[in-house]
Amino acid sequence: MDGNDSAAGKCPVMHGGLTHLGSGVMDWWPNALNFDILHQHDVMTNPMDVDYTYREELKKLDVAALKADLHQLMEDTQEWWPADWGSYVGMFARVAWHAAGSYRLADGRGGAGTGNQRFAPLNSWPDNVNTDKGRRLLWPIKKKYGNKVSWADLMILAGNIAYEHAGLKTYGFAFGREDIWHPEKDTYWGAEKEWLAPSDERYENVDDPSTMQNPLAAVQMGLIYVNPEGVNGQPDPQKTAEQVRETFARMAMNDEETAALTAGGHTIGKCHGNGDAADLTPDPEAADVEYQGLGWMGRVNRGIGRDTVVSGIEGAWTKEPTKWDMGWFDMLFGHEWELKKSPAGAWQWEPVDIKEEDMPVDVEDPSIRHKPIMTDADMAMKVDPVYNEICQKFMADRAYFEETFAKAWFKLTHRDMGPKSRYLGPDVPQEDLIWQDPVPEGPTHYDIGHLKAKIAESGLSIGEMVATAWDSARTYRGSDMRGGANGARIRLAPQKDWDGNEPERLQKVLSVLEPLAKEAGASLADTIVLAGNVGIEKAITNAGYDMAVPFAPGRGDATDEMTDADSFDVLEPIADAMRNWLKADYVVSPEELMLDRAQLMKLTAKELTVLVGGMRMLGTNHGGTDHGVFTSRVGALVPDFFVNLTDMGYTWTPVDGGTYEIRDRKTGDVKWTATRVDLVFGSNSILRAYSEVYAQDDNHEKFVKDFVAAWTKVMNNDRFDLV
Repeated sequence: MDGNDSAAGKCPVMHGGLTHLGSGVMDWWPNALNFDILHQHDVMTNPMDVDYTYREELKKLDVAALKADLHQLMEDTQEWWPADWGSYVGMFARVAWHAAGSYRLADGRGGAGTGNQRFAPLNSWPDNVNTDKGRRLLWPIKKKYGNKVSWADLMILAGNIAYEHAGLKTYGFAFGREDIWHPEKDTYWGAEKEWLAPSDERYENVDDPSTMQNPLAAVQMGLIYVNPEGVNGQPDPQKTAEQVRETFARMAMNDEETAALTAGGHTIGKCHGNGDAADLTPDPEAADVEYQGLGWMGRVNRGIGRDTVVSGIEGAWTKEPTKWDMGWFDMLFGHEWELKKSPAGAWQWEPVDIKEEDMPVDVEDPSIRHKPIMTDADMAMKVDPVYNEICQKFMADRAYFEETFAKAWFKLTHRDMGPKSRYLGPDVPQEDLIWQDPVPEGPTHYDIGHLKAKIAESGLSIGEMVATAWDSARTYRGSDMRGGANGARIRLAPQKDWDGNEPERLQKVLSVLEPLAKEAGASLADTIVLAGNVGIEKAITNAGYDMAVPFAPGRGDATDEMTDADSFDVLEPIADAMRNWLKADYVVSPEELMLDRAQLMKLTAKELTVLVGGMRMLGTNHGGTDHGVFTSRVGALVPDFFVNLTDMGYTWTPVDGGTYEIRDRKTGDVKWTATRVDLVFGSNSILRAYSEVYAQDDNHEKFVKDFVAAWTKVMNNDRFDLV
């Protein structure tokens, strides 16, 4: 046989071309925009039928039977992965915790709301070692209840049941998390190229945790929170306390919630480090096919039971790690502690002196006892004066601690679900919590036509009406379902003062719309959106078409008392491609900021394109600039932005300040000016393809229809009652 005539040589598929062994074709152009982030949940990845709705399937779920099965599972130890002390409560609390714990407040990404722990990179993070076993233990239950319960809901419910099984009265539980079917591989988890790289890479100054790069929250690549051994693996409880405080704040937790979660989280279960991590098989995503999606299996020792390796720290925090009690406080504050090394070589704290009868027993042999341990994060609760004071308060009032933990656990596991209107099931708490961004129900029985007529006669311009409605709605984040037009929080602090909302123009528009809303018996939230629709309908008429913009009443008006102003600070836009505005110069390009915001708003590349082109025609540019307004017909919803952008009768010349001049190719006269965000729709091959569609002579009406559809989607993104 000829040396080149091999089976590999005959294979019609390029080696590595469909895996990450080889370079992707776009690696030739590392600065090219990656539009995958806009299409990462394409319907083609979803295996469910087109008429399947999770909310409808949930109505068929026997919740009591599901809970009973989960309670039984807690004690149903399996030979292939035996439970510590015969109980899986620690395992399932950790699965839920680590699913929810990836949430970060800055952009709302991460969290447990999509079941993304099933996919890389989360399924293979070093901090998530053996959560794959927990999901596999849940499979028989998922198989039994099928479409009636999502993986996302099941993992969090299992954590809730684990705490209840241990003896805690939980605060409640809500169903409603829908599964994704593809990795969210374009979420930015950090720039490091290796797991657990020194955290210095994430900070301007590692000694100042507030300098951690946004939007990150975890201190190192592959961790959920902080390094349990200490800052960069070096024990120092006070320095760790400072990292804990910043990290939990970036996950929407205050000091009291942080202390409660640390104590309650470590009340059950244990750390695992009785072996050498080098003896384990690769993580799930790297393991070969015979491991069937399981990673970190033992290759030398058993790798199970007392020989399990996870964090490398070895031992339990309390005397009875399967029971909910005050054991963590008793142990931490009842002993002096010294640094030791675990069998795996990790730093851990062990008591200087402890009676044998106060030690936890071995996970397999109750006749053997081992010293308890504390991580550096545990010791931080004792060393830091603020955390210490909170812990003293908890120790003096067990009921208060349990209530605080239960509410913090509920917040941790539900923070990314959005408003309570999305909550389903019999155990949804009645209380409205400030972090849920509550909004009262709005009126629906008012004369919409009469209100539209009054708005049209108000003297407000098309640009003023459309820009105000847009600014009200653009805060929506599909990552955690926060923001949006419902609630009319644009009139409250902090939104009323944001630079991007042009406070002077905003107050002018609101002063006109508020009395109209009151007279009509409508909410201001509805009236703001309706005014935007009125402006667009005027622009459609000016373009020579007759088309109504869909409108659904029912938005309510939130109050200052319903609004956690500090937590809304993170929703402030730093750029808005639709209104051609950039707050400052950033390391990230304006077009990358555009894609990031579009993804949070759940826009496709087509919707992004038509909205940018349409908004340029409506006079909505921030500050009234002319950048990108490639038309003499401002106020008419026409496709001139695309027509003139794709016209080769012009040249494009950079000028100072990051702007460009569009000149007539023959005369050299400046016709228009533009920003990078404008010109990228002609320079990027994907965006140009969409732009050419709308520039075609036969697609002018399509442009109007597509703009209206995209606009309506943005206005209704937070209308979960319409689903």
